[in-house]
Amino acid sequence: MPGATLSRWTMSYFALACLMLVAGQGLMVAGYGYPAAAIGAPETLVIVHVLAIGWLSLLMAGALLQFVPVLVARPLLGGRFAGPALVLLIGGLGFLVAGFVALSGAAELPLALLALGGILLLLGFSLVAAILAATLLAARALPLPARFVAIGLVSLGGTILLGVAFTLALSGLGGGVPLARLVADSVGLHAALGLGGWLSITAAGVSYRLLAMFLLAPEGERPTSRAVLWAASLAVGLVAACIPFVLLAFSGAVPFAAALLLTFIAVALYAGDVRHLYRARKRRQAELNIRASFAAFAALVLSVALFNVPAIRAGEGVAALVYLFVFGWLTGLGLAQLYKIVAFLTWLEAYGPVLGRVPVPRVQDLVEERHARLWFLLYYGAVAAAVLALFAGAPGLFRAIVLVQMIATVGLMREFIRARRLSVVPDDLRVPAGMVRPHLFLPQSASRR
Repeated sequence: MPGATLSRWTMSYFALACLMLVAGQGLMVAGYGYPAAAIGAPETLVIVHVLAIGWLSLLMAGALLQFVPVLVARPLLGGRFAGPALVLLIGGLGFLVAGFVALSGAAELPLALLALGGILLLLGFSLVAAILAATLLAARALPLPARFVAIGLVSLGGTILLGVAFTLALSGLGGGVPLARLVADSVGLHAALGLGGWLSITAAGVSYRLLAMFLLAPEGERPTSRAVLWAASLAVGLVAACIPFVLLAFSGAVPFAAALLLTFIAVALYAGDVRHLYRARKRRQAELNIRASFAAFAALVLSVALFNVPAIRAGEGVAALVYLFVFGWLTGLGLAQLYKIVAFLTWLEAYGPVLGRVPVPRVQDLVEERHARLWFLLYYGAVAAAVLALFAGAPGLFRAIVLVQMIATVGLMREFIRARRLSVVPDDLRVPAGMVRPHLFLPQSASRR
């Protein structure tokens, strides 16, 4: 991996993201937000943004800081700004949540906190995007996964700009009929650009490289993978095109429906590519992170297919579909790949300096699949049951199931910590002379791979 380095801040992003995931699930278990409150209530918006920004976006940003240099075989440019960006993102999320709490009337706080949070998030995401964009632009040519990341960054820009407009309007600092209309009618567009564009397109692009790497499958562009990129890009363009329709008081239903159809086509082709990579693998036995990802891929296909059925996504049904998309697809894939990525980066950090000079463990020796397999089974089972509870309109049952889901999540996070602590590594290989014992969340220094 020429020019690639260990990102100093990736583990910090991962750690804070995991805390936000537990916090979001804990709020749901406590009965805060939907379904105890309305879908659009400020309480629900707290949970949505804790999960979308605090969990998924921090996870994605941390992963990209590590893997974009791998995708383009160039060192990360401007990596020293990753720390300040993290501070801005956490601070912005905190002010944003405080603003939503003020909007709900639960605390007497100034609504201007919403706008302050939006501006800090804009600055934080701009720093992350600038680091990644500079690294991409420094490459002589962008391989296919990197082009997915580029489209994801464009979607991130649209998402955060819409979000800032919302915070200005809701805090009373931005007036005018068009802005009020944008807030009233563009929430779905904001979510589609964020969850579908920024997070899903980027996740799909990175997964092409990760699956090939971890399965020892041949890499290379296929006509179907290029078609996935074009269909997803067109879908993002159609969603973005709906924004001026809303501002001009026209209906954006037709382009949005076309975007959903294109998304389904892209997902179907992507599923075919995943199947091809799996069948072309040289590693006979797929490791747990790959097997656990299959349920996430199934959740992606199912949720996007159901989103294309107007009768199912109408009314309260959309909440169940979003839950399946967020926790089945995005969170499921995130947890599954974290299980391998944390061990992989820890192995590079700890044993890379002595590799070839003393006996070292394998990457797989840093994890214990027997325990983690049970946590993944419990997690995905809880997600499926929670979705059914939402469809059935059973909020009490939903909260009980989310508690089980949160327990499984914490169980998986314990496995991540054990990998960082080298707890599973055999005693005779754990601490060879010259190895670097990693800190839990902050590497000591940026090391060459």
